[in-house]
Amino acid sequence: MDTNLMNINQERNLTMLMDYYELTMANGYYKLGLKDQWVCFDLFFRKIPESGGFVIAAGLESAISYIKNMHFTDGDIAFLRDKGIFDEGFLEYLRNFKFTGDIDAIREGTPVYPHVPLVTVCAPLCEAQLVETMLLLSINHQSLIATKTNRIVRAAGDRVVMEFGARRAHGYDASILGARAAAIGGAKMTATTIADEMFGFPATGTMAHSWIQFFNNDYEAFKKYAEVYPSSSVFLLDTFDVLTSGLPAAIKVAKEIIEPQGYRLKGVRLDSGDLAYLSKKVRKELDKHGMQDCTIVVSNSIDEYLIQSLNMQDAKIDSFGVGERLITSKAEPVFGGVYKLVAVENTETHEFEPRIKISENVEKIINPGRKRAYRVYDENHLSKIDVIALYHEDLSIGNLKVVDPKKSWKVYEVNEGTMEELLVPIFRKGELVYKVPTLEEIIAYSKQQQEYVMEEEKRFNYPHKHYVDLSYELSELKIQMLKDNGEWQ
Repeated sequence: MDTNLMNINQERNLTMLMDYYELTMANGYYKLGLKDQWVCFDLFFRKIPESGGFVIAAGLESAISYIKNMHFTDGDIAFLRDKGIFDEGFLEYLRNFKFTGDIDAIREGTPVYPHVPLVTVCAPLCEAQLVETMLLLSINHQSLIATKTNRIVRAAGDRVVMEFGARRAHGYDASILGARAAAIGGAKMTATTIADEMFGFPATGTMAHSWIQFFNNDYEAFKKYAEVYPSSSVFLLDTFDVLTSGLPAAIKVAKEIIEPQGYRLKGVRLDSGDLAYLSKKVRKELDKHGMQDCTIVVSNSIDEYLIQSLNMQDAKIDSFGVGERLITSKAEPVFGGVYKLVAVENTETHEFEPRIKISENVEKIINPGRKRAYRVYDENHLSKIDVIALYHEDLSIGNLKVVDPKKSWKVYEVNEGTMEELLVPIFRKGELVYKVPTLEEIIAYSKQQQEYVMEEEKRFNYPHKHYVDLSYELSELKIQMLKDNGEWQ
């Protein structure tokens, strides 16, 4: 699978896709002579959608494409000048803008957990501020859809899940990038043709109800379709009545038109009604006519909970076409990723000094300082805990002392297992150093990574909580900063 995402921003300049306050703050930093002072931001989330066990990270390639191609056009500069608040020197700075900072990120397809940095940005102050919105937009949206898709795919088991959501997506970009995220989440095919053209995510589809309505009855409609596509026909059964009209017509056309040419009817689709009841009736009738290889596809407001219910009812379904509830993550359509300042360069020592944001809501108190993230595996290579540490720490199994962030008295040493660093270099001094994988490679990686997730974390209801701990040094720093701000008694 090849991708055109790296070139998409060259065709459509999205540089101005940013919150206005990013520009007003950057202008202020510029006028105060602070634009070149380096800072670090973390992008992370606090809560897993639908109280799930984990999130599938996605959207990194979109973020890379944006940053790689950032440039302000003459039209952008003129537009900002007309606002009447931006310094001419700042506008000239934007005219020559190029990202020159460092970015690390967790690879797309990785299972991830709250408070672990998905992306870290260390860059000159104005640059780090101006990339905020697009980083959040890219990671939030695609991680949300990849995670929802993964839930649906896990419910479906060994049956195929197809993404059918374009017409219900929140705009054309959401449909295209949502299809890409669905592929990372485990969907096997899409109804969105451009996703196949751009990413190699296989497109599929046969007919809508309008085809059958045009020909007045099921038999004539199926017959005409089979004459055009004898080797790949899938018939939609529910335009009029599944059992008295659609199914008999499909079997008749299969026997009269398709099989005499040496082909078989590939499948039938149900798009309404009692899917469990109808699938059983359809399966029985198809089998009675020697059509055991004819698959049954269902669509119509499918999600993981309906799939679970259909499974419990022993529905005879081979694949699922999932639309609106996947592409919009209907049950919880917002992914709450945030982008927070965590460190500021000391201009004399050139070391990063930590910053903290304090809130009455304990969940919103950030972990200060420039950081790394690690994952610890047990002897079976199952993911055991994640550890957030300060960037300079040299951690390894045997000298790893960690603290529960909500119970600072709970300190323990990790002496067994293996450990890997989660964040990998993406940009260094503004240059892309990361080999962007193909979508096919991301899908394979994601599938492999999910094998390392505990089965208990895969439950939809009350999943096992994956522990995300702080290194002892980071915990002590956080506590001291809270004390310094009068927040620790």
